[in-house]
Amino acid sequence: MSRLSPFIRRRLVTEQETVIAAVRAHGPEEASKFIEEVFWRSYFKGWLERRPSVWAAYCTGLEQDLAQSRSDERRWASVEAAETGATGIACFDFWAQELVETGYLHNHARMWFASIWIFTLRLPWRIGADFFLRHLIDGDPAANTLGWRWVAGLHTRGKAYEAKAWNIEKFSGGRFTPTESGLASNVASLVAEEPGGLPRPGPLRPVRTATPGTTTALLITEEDCQSEEFDLSAFDIRACATLAGSPLRSSRPVGRAVAEFERTALEDAAARVGRPADALDAANGADLAGWAVSIGVKQVVTPYIPEGPLRDWLHPHLAALDANGIAFCELRRDWDSAVWPHATASFFKVKDRIPEILEATGVSK
Repeated sequence: MSRLSPFIRRRLVTEQETVIAAVRAHGPEEASKFIEEVFWRSYFKGWLERRPSVWAAYCTGLEQDLAQSRSDERRWASVEAAETGATGIACFDFWAQELVETGYLHNHARMWFASIWIFTLRLPWRIGADFFLRHLIDGDPAANTLGWRWVAGLHTRGKAYEAKAWNIEKFSGGRFTPTESGLASNVASLVAEEPGGLPRPGPLRPVRTATPGTTTALLITEEDCQSEEFDLSAFDIRACATLAGSPLRSSRPVGRAVAEFERTALEDAAARVGRPADALDAANGADLAGWAVSIGVKQVVTPYIPEGPLRDWLHPHLAALDANGIAFCELRRDWDSAVWPHATASFFKVKDRIPEILEATGVSK
């Protein structure tokens, strides 16, 4: 495992850079499985961009699940036992504690954990997804939400992921030896919860193009911490700000390690831009429009902000910017523009296009 995921998630290292390094070190054939793993993240991002209603439904459903679970004393005690690692299922309890303590879980452990949460403990999947998003340093709204949906049989409809004792024992190197009787068997997907099926993919959201020569404020968020990779020379940049937003991940407390990683990532990103940056905090009353007005700019430019908590937070601020005659402009990477149009169904539609995408983005040259 590379442990690159927290850096790729914030584009401190981009997908393109990661794939180029893998190809140079191992060649395209030897690196193919690793490259596919990188593309899974891009696929999930594009899939959710084309179906934003799935993110909205997750947010609404999570608040309903939390309210219903809190009103049931026994159910809420089960949630708390799962989150603190006190279920009596040794492997699951270890992973719960590891996640809270380190902010990380191996991909295999994430799938096993989610399956046990949903099918053995029979807890609401959205609360489990929220637990992950609150504590994973590499927590990404798209990959996390759709990963849990995949385990539950909601993403690949009707095909739920079953955690099996022999699989856990084998791939944990014998560290954990659960019994088959201690885990749910013959799991059934949760498609009955969504009788309407999946929404059809819509077009990608258009981005507003920044105007050269216009007085500009540069905004940096954890969605993309390499602003300097974009050509900013045409803009009259008057000010720069970082916008912290990790506490927006949940209405419940977000892990300290998540906020700390975001803070250092944003500080590093601002330092590489080479100009002083104001520190805005989305969770503590940041006024984006007021900041832009105070420095007298006509547009705010930022790397693309995809579906997720920060995009949700932005909506009223976009209206305020517009009311003050300030354009909010986004810079979308060529990588995303190459991958996301193919994220219409299963991952295999993207997988089949990998050689073409690598050629289009200059990776295979």
